[in-house]
Amino acid sequence: MTFDSPFRLVISMKISEKTMHRLVNTILHELKEQNIIQFKVKEDQVFKKGMDVVKSDFAREQKLDEEVNRMMDDLERQNPGSFQRYKMFPLLKKKLAQEKGIVL
Repeated sequence: MTFDSPFRLVISMKISEKTMHRLVNTILHELKEQNIIQFKVKEDQVFKKGMDVVKSDFAREQKLDEEVNRMMDDLERQNPGSFQRYKMFPLLKKKLAQEKGIVL
């Protein structure tokens, strides 16, 4: 079986802006409801910072996925026929994340 582009069994998770908005909003609401946090600045500033953090975390994981896929492409070229991407992806991703200090 041949493909013009590298065959990928794992695709990074996509999350919409709307879903990120809901996620941050829900977290802030629950923290406020449980009296876990009190804001020193306006709530919209905290929300904006939360969105920035979530966006950067997803971007960082997407870059990690791309790096793992490049590594797997190289390994697959070196070991044609006997390479199982679906098994190697999570192993390589976990190892690379640990090396880079990324919590998955």
